[in-house]
Amino acid sequence: MELRPGLRRVGNEIVASYLMIDDRGVTVVDAGLPGHHAELLAELAEAGLTVDDVRAIILTHGDSDHVGFAERLRLEQGVPVYVHAADADRAKGGEKPSTSFGRGARPWPVVRFLAYALGKGGARTAYLSEVRTVTDGERLDLPGSPVIIGMPGHSPGSIAVHSPDLDAVCVGDALTTRHVLTGRRGPAPAPFTDEPDAALDSLERLAAIDATWVLPGHGTPWNGGTAEAVRLVREAAAASAR
Repeated sequence: MELRPGLRRVGNEIVASYLMIDDRGVTVVDAGLPGHHAELLAELAEAGLTVDDVRAIILTHGDSDHVGFAERLRLEQGVPVYVHAADADRAKGGEKPSTSFGRGARPWPVVRFLAYALGKGGARTAYLSEVRTVTDGERLDLPGSPVIIGMPGHSPGSIAVHSPDLDAVCVGDALTTRHVLTGRRGPAPAPFTDEPDAALDSLERLAAIDATWVLPGHGTPWNGGTAEAVRLVREAAAASAR
């Protein structure tokens, strides 16, 4: 799905990855689920590209529904995979804190999410055996000229990936625009977050940049700007705390 020239989505509102494209090739941000590999190839073909044009994968964090096809591209195509150092172990299949569905979970959205994840190979994720690490503030010499923004909270090494060239920022699970456990639509805190208060604090870093497109790992792309997205997430967090 083309969002704007040079910016495409793989997947759907349940689980999504993004492509940043320029004359150097493609940067893939997040790798969804293993079954999204076929959708990646189709999306590249629609853009007149192939998997050989992929220069790198950047993971916003190391959870299984973002690691997806990353190891496959690393092994088969030699594509380097970048992740924040604090999430490198998680991306390699290391232990993560236990979590719960939390308040407000509804049966149908939960069933839909789990069924979709299983259908896309979520139970057989191949974790990374090798990664390259990134740090907060780093600008990578890759398609889209991505800048790394540290967003700890959902996980210790959660990041956002900002492309000023494309007026877009991929936020992973720093926020959601469709809550996979409640079905609620609109910017809100993401579920399964390690440290919810820290995640809310990290939103200040997102609000400080000026990007029209806010692209979550779960939910529809948001083109109302970073400031408004952050405002609505904070509003949703306050409402759920009452």
